[in-house]
Amino acid sequence: MASRSTQILEAAARVIARRGVRGLRVEELAEEAGVSTALIYYHFKDRTGILRKTLEFISDRAERYTAQRGPDAEPLGPREELDQTLLLELQDTTEVRENSSAWGELRASAVFDEVLHEDLARATLVWVQEVAVLLGRVQPMAPAVALTAAAERLTALLEGLSMRWLSGTLQIAHARTLMSDAIDAEVERLGR
Repeated sequence: MASRSTQILEAAARVIARRGVRGLRVEELAEEAGVSTALIYYHFKDRTGILRKTLEFISDRAERYTAQRGPDAEPLGPREELDQTLLLELQDTTEVRENSSAWGELRASAVFDEVLHEDLARATLVWVQEVAVLLGRVQPMAPAVALTAAAERLTALLEGLSMRWLSGTLQIAHARTLMSDAIDAEVERLGR
């Protein structure tokens, strides 16, 4: 059974994905989570606390579903691990749709919210670093600065493709093809 705070964060991700950050009302969140508003304030203090912890929650959840493998699965090679990590962000499941929508909403809100701006910058930096490490396993002789630049391009592209897919302007299969092509191009570029 999920803890109360996890239950609230799952509900916050759903509400943000459905109504946006501006549409997040603590009363609606309490109803969605099946808890009292007092319990939400007990765990998160205020609306900013809810948003900050929801950003952390969706980042952690994305890390889990992009690294998910069966217990009997063969280990992945470096390139397969890179592909899986990035392409599993583009899968048509409720969890991924919800996560991607909430991430996009929180990113857009960070433009106007200094606290979210800092938290999002940290979360993005961690993501870029994780992808740079994966790229470094594929191209171990590439300089660190080149790995980071490639990771920044790939993560930015992935966010853009995800938003186009979620908004209905790009089919998911085409988004995945574009992402695969970009991974190929970045790996080749690092190999030069």
